[in-house]
Amino acid sequence: MKIGIVGAGGVGGYYGGQLARVGTEVGFVARGEHLAAIRERGLRVRTPDEDFTVNVAASNDPAEIGACDAVLFCVKSYDTESAARRFLRLEVVGPGELE
Repeated sequence: MKIGIVGAGGVGGYYGGQLARVGTEVGFVARGEHLAAIRERGLRVRTPDEDFTVNVAASNDPAEIGACDAVLFCVKSYDTESAARRFLRLEVVGPGELE
């Protein structure tokens, strides 16, 4: 199963990091400093109980992430419209279409 994460902030970063940590293929659609940090150092998740880093695919272009079984849309409300427009380029496939 491949999961796309739109938004690599607190919510998207946390859940995407946890999914990647257990072996799920995860691709992040991110921008700016978050994107640069993920590409350079991996995705770091820090909570009061744990601190870990995972290497994940990340791009500012949803088409580069490729086909996904599901997408977590984790953006701030004021970014919803612009992120949704970019999200349209992220391909989500139905059951049985990915191997």
